[in-house]
Amino acid sequence: MESNGEIAAAGDVLLRELESLKHSKRDIEARISAIEAQLKQIQSKSENNNKEDDESSSAAVSVNGGHGLTPDNIYRYSRQLLLPSFGVQGQSNLIKSSILVIGAGGLGSPALLYLAACGVGRLGMVDHDVVELNNLHRQIIHGEAYIGRSKVESAAATCRLINSTIEIVEHKEALRTSNALEIVSKYDIVIDATDNAPSRYLISDCCVLLGKPLVSGAALGLEGQLAVYNYNGCPCYRCLFPTPPPTTACQRCSDSGVLRLHFIPGVIGCLQALEAIKLASLVGEPLSGRMLLFDALSARIRIVKIRGRSLQCEACGESPMTREQFQQFDYEKFTQSPLTVAPLKLKLLTPDSRISSKEYDEVIKKGSPHVLIDVRPSHHYKIISLPKSINIPLANLESRLPEVTSELKFVQESNGTVDGLDAGLYVVCRRGNDSQRAVQLLHNKGFTFAKDIVGGLEAWARDVDQKFPTY
Repeated sequence: MESNGEIAAAGDVLLRELESLKHSKRDIEARISAIEAQLKQIQSKSENNNKEDDESSSAAVSVNGGHGLTPDNIYRYSRQLLLPSFGVQGQSNLIKSSILVIGAGGLGSPALLYLAACGVGRLGMVDHDVVELNNLHRQIIHGEAYIGRSKVESAAATCRLINSTIEIVEHKEALRTSNALEIVSKYDIVIDATDNAPSRYLISDCCVLLGKPLVSGAALGLEGQLAVYNYNGCPCYRCLFPTPPPTTACQRCSDSGVLRLHFIPGVIGCLQALEAIKLASLVGEPLSGRMLLFDALSARIRIVKIRGRSLQCEACGESPMTREQFQQFDYEKFTQSPLTVAPLKLKLLTPDSRISSKEYDEVIKKGSPHVLIDVRPSHHYKIISLPKSINIPLANLESRLPEVTSELKFVQESNGTVDGLDAGLYVVCRRGNDSQRAVQLLHNKGFTFAKDIVGGLEAWARDVDQKFPTY
């Protein structure tokens, strides 16, 4: 009779095989669709070549009316062609255009989906990240089968399934000063779907240098905003924000949270696609010189006028940035935040003021008297926490120091400790950054024996308890 361990191992093997087959199936389906479309085009060309020249010319005029759309184009995009404000000219312009979407996450997902479906001629996508399970509730272009694989690869496969007739270009890399000019120069329009300050400045400056219109969107918490920069004399991003906002105002969605049943990034991402389509098709009035503000709680959308170009702007002013200056500019230093999505890893304490998650596990197993303070915000603490921890958010720690003293005294008395054998004091947070700040504060207030747990709860889940939830 097989043991539970053998059964579980067999199940794991089957699950891995199933995931592998799912990956292969999706890639094969995308490839089949692309090949079928190519064959159809080849067959169509072959049939046309077999006709007499006079008949071919006559058919071309009667079928496409001189606008260049194929019969397949007309049928596929018929609902768009029937719109008087868009029509065949708008569609023809769109098919001839190229659009680059930087970021295949919450904003980029809906933007890429709708651009592919609407028929942009060449669609580029830039992202160096991989798909994770906690992306899927808002990054709707990705599926479970692509967890652990490139976001660009996943997004491209989905777009090809939607529309195999367009050209899709994959850039599986982070956009940096070393490659930005080369990548962006190949496209007519750029969509900034990133989630960090250095990328926003980098992309905007690059678009100014190359004369490319930029559709920039942002979604954080319950609010979103959207504007078109560097188009028809309107300002660039740096004109409006010459000084980067404080790092506390530039949290990524992984830190601050994004309300989703596809809502905030979905709304802004769709609007970004719309603005790019208007720019490409030369239809409608783009959001140049104006900014759209979206408030999800009140369901209000406001359009505000933004100030014009600044002559003092370092990117597009009287003394604009050169290519050499752009390639040497340190955007991470300028904004005091990283370009990549890798979590911040502070090193504020000496090793003797820190303890690993495995070492703290030994403290628990030995039953050593101690107090564990969790300095995450209360709504984080409600998601998951370590047993017997006390939640004192970092912002409230200094005002609640008497509570820390009281807890230490209670633990010491409860365990009957003698003089010289005081209770320990440990601090934990999500990733080990705020806990270091907390320990610094505690040391300054006389709690010199306080230690932080390196890597926080994420390290605990990785190194001690693999069943401990992460978020």
